[in-house]
Amino acid sequence: MGYVLLFLVGFGLAVSGGVTFILYLNFIPAGVSWIDYFLFIQGRLECYFLPLGLLLIIIAIYKYPG
Repeated sequence: MGYVLLFLVGFGLAVSGGVTFILYLNFIPAGVSWIDYFLFIQGRLECYFLPLGLLLIIIAIYKYPG
């Protein structure tokens, strides 16, 4: 049951981080360059949810005893 919970938390974090990346892509048509975009998302905490969520999903899948 713990691995299922870990998987679901990881999935939620990955979805939240992915949606945040997509939302911040709206800055590109406003005249922000790609370099400025990547520098901006590098400083945002919620953008780190995507890699953290993917890491939790990978851990839950590989450590699952079934």
